[in-house]
This record gives sequence, structure tokens and C-alpha cells, in this order.
Amino acid sequence: MNPSIARTAVIFAQYPLWLDALQIVLDRLDLVVVGRAYRQQDAIRMLEEHAPDVLVADLGTIRDDDGSELLVRARAANPEVKCVVLSENADPAEAERAFGAGAAIFCARRTHPEDLAAAIRQAFDRSIYFASPRWPGPATPAPSAATAEAALTRRELEILRHAAQGASNADIAKRLWVTEQTVKFHLSNSYRKLGVSNRTEAGLWAQRNGLLSDQPAA
Repeated sequence: MNPSIARTAVIFAQYPLWLDALQIVLDRLDLVVVGRAYRQQDAIRMLEEHAPDVLVADLGTIRDDDGSELLVRARAANPEVKCVVLSENADPAEAERAFGAGAAIFCARRTHPEDLAAAIRQAFDRSIYFASPRWPGPATPAPSAATAEAALTRRELEILRHAAQGASNADIAKRLWVTEQTVKFHLSNSYRKLGVSNRTEAGLWAQRNGLLSDQPAA
């Protein structure tokens, strides 16, 4: 990202190994990790002390009475903070709860590090919308082909290619060894990023813009 002033981050995860892995991703983005915590009270103290630009938190660590205390504290310290929530599963219901609590990004733990890094980069790009589709917000123009393809993660692009070539959600799930819910979740994200409303429009968009030419579905 290379901003003129270094952006900062706090990581909150249940296990030291996850803290190490996440720091590697953030270091590659030139984010300065100013705090690492596996206890909520430590994470809150770091947020209030450093007011970071990014908070990366495991979904299990932010659950409380209303499921949002840590994200509320993060936004109170820095209203522009980008909150990244990691989950064991790419569950749309969990994603909706995370977005409702103020997350900018919801990401399954098994996501490839490059995809997580891409999502964090895009969170700082005003042209990319990473909140719940039910959130109010200003209308944005349909993205260009280059912008939209860049916004898709590798998994989203892979699933979109299969879908555009006629594979059902069940077929895609079998081919990629994921659940149908995961397929639906990634397709929904793809529709939002491409500025389309359904599977047919996404398939036509992909064909029209050459997204299928370099990697045919198996």
C-alpha cells in the first residue's frame, strides 16, 4: 500500500501461532503492527493507546453480550479503522453478524494469505464496498472490467468461472471440496463487486469481459 505515513495495525487472535501468521501478512502490506493480543482486555488497551488503522480479530475473540464491543472500541479510537474479522467458516450468517458489528472485511481462516492481503488493500480503496449490502450508503458506478476483476479474490474468480460455464452450486462445491453455502457466499460477494444482481448477469459479465479465457473449468 505504501502510504506516505505508515498505517498501523493491532492483531487480536486466540493463539500465538495465529498472531505470527497474521503479522507476516500485515508486514507484507507495509502495515506497522503496534499491538498483538490474545486477551480482550489487552486488545482494548492497545486500541485505545494506538488508535490503529487496521484491527484484525478472530470472530471467537470478539463475541460478547452484543457481539460488537471490541469493534465499537476500535471505531471509537479511530473512526476510520478497517476491522477485519476472521472466522472458522465462510458462513453467510456469521458474515452478516460481523458486518453488523462494524467489520469492513469478513474472511474465513482458511483463505489464502494473498486473498486476505488483497481484501485489506481494497478496504482502503474508496471504490470498493466491503460492508453488508443492506447497509445504507452512496450509490457507486458499475466498476470497470479491470477494477472488478482486481477486486475478486482468487477463490471468487475460480467459483465465478465454474458458474459462468454452467456448473451448479452443488457441482462447484464438489469440484472445489467446499460446502454449497461457501459457494453461495463467494458468488454473492462476486455479484456485489461486479455490480450485477444474479448468476446470469455475472456469467454474461464474465464472458463479455474475458474472465473465462485463461482458465477453463475442469
